[in-house]
Amino acid sequence: MSGARVRYRSRPKPGDLPSLRRLVAATQVFYAAERKIAAELLEERLRRGAKSGYSFFFAERAGRLVGYCAWGKVPLTRQSYDLYWIAVAPDAQGQGIGQHLMGLVERAVARRGGGGLYIETSSRRVYARTRRFYRDAGYRLVARLPDFYAPGDHKAVFCKTLAP
Repeated sequence: MSGARVRYRSRPKPGDLPSLRRLVAATQVFYAAERKIAAELLEERLRRGAKSGYSFFFAERAGRLVGYCAWGKVPLTRQSYDLYWIAVAPDAQGQGIGQHLMGLVERAVARRGGGGLYIETSSRRVYARTRRFYRDAGYRLVARLPDFYAPGDHKAVFCKTLAP
């Protein structure tokens, strides 16, 4: 399966919802409430289209969702964007899928005039690999909010400025 070609697309479809739920659960990183929010963003996009403010990229291999990301413009800003979610199936990690998804978002932001792409994440140990992924992609830690999510669980905010 890892030798099969990965296809990327930006247009969500209703069948993505159960696939997305399975994918975020398979990572064993997100709490149940977080997994619910991931699905809600996609539901909102399916219901309202581009007016939802949420954009997606999906990575599929042999018809199976192996990665995705959700992103969008930060309301009331001129050139700031958030990467809300990025996840890759455990059996597909380390194959460049996350890097490719991140590159798709960065190019899309650049086409829209560039600006800051912000990513918020937790300081929990389970997110150490995620934080390293962001640093390796050229993002720098711009804020750390102590005890934001819970005592000892700080919010880490990463940013990369993208040229148009």
